[in-house]
Amino acid sequence: MVDPRKVAKPEFRNIHVTDLMRYRLPLAGILSILHRVSGAFLFLLLPFILYLLDKSLLSEISFAHFQGIASHWFVKLIILGLAWAYLHHFCAGIRHLFMDLHIGVDKVSARKSAVGVFAVSLPLTALVALKLFGAF
Repeated sequence: MVDPRKVAKPEFRNIHVTDLMRYRLPLAGILSILHRVSGAFLFLLLPFILYLLDKSLLSEISFAHFQGIASHWFVKLIILGLAWAYLHHFCAGIRHLFMDLHIGVDKVSARKSAVGVFAVSLPLTALVALKLFGAF
């Protein structure tokens, strides 16, 4: 039996917002937050994307109009952001499915799989960027 006098009591920390920078979030935590952010980004923009798709498919003239809009550099950056959100959300979602099966749940495996998600999603996003901005 454990002596209750020797058990460490929980420590209360009165944390100010500026003190939060002292705590370092693990890579798996950053990945999880980005998974949620990318999912919310995709969910919120989905109606707008479907509306644009619907309007672009009305006729050849409307398609050419939207094709002209999509050739602007700022719109390409938005499309690249959507591509990153999709690729990151997809890769992190596969990671979460494996973790639901209790594969890679320990700390070392979780960090390795988080690195793997970034190692897959970021180069794929770079390939999309190269294609989008006309490198090939």
